[in-house]
Amino acid sequence: MSEDRVPTVTAHEVVEAFVARGATAATAESLTAGLVAAALADVPGASGMLRGGVVSYASAVKASVLGVSPELLARAGSVDADVARQMADGARRVCGADYGVATTGAAGPEAHDGKPVGTVFVAVSGPAGSAVHAYAFDGDRAAIRRAATEAALAALLDALRDASPGTGAETGSEL
Repeated sequence: MSEDRVPTVTAHEVVEAFVARGATAATAESLTAGLVAAALADVPGASGMLRGGVVSYASAVKASVLGVSPELLARAGSVDADVARQMADGARRVCGADYGVATTGAAGPEAHDGKPVGTVFVAVSGPAGSAVHAYAFDGDRAAIRRAATEAALAALLDALRDASPGTGAETGSEL
């Protein structure tokens, strides 16, 4: 995990940028359990960009609702970059959004699926591709979940900023 620093981005900035662009977003959250969607929904005007979200704490929900490969979950566990990517794709599809953002990780107090506490994957899926960011956050459970939420907001805004102005679509194969 190499990405420990997350740029400070507010939910207000994300909502404002998405509404200005006419783009929509959806969330798929495991360790954050709805914190990303709640942060966005706390901003007045979020209904103009937030389509919905799925709290997929259980692997069975990741598979049945979001379409994450059961074979991948069995092989890699739920704390995995490819799982995060498939979760983001699933959120986008299930909610009919331009962008999907997903969080999965080990918030503690103990390791999860063999991954140490603080391991977090944030993925964003958009019209032209997806990107996954890996983190190793420090702190207690609350601090790790807060950091993961901030990372998801930053990733979502970065993906939109990398998109072609006025289209809501990316220009490259990866965000």
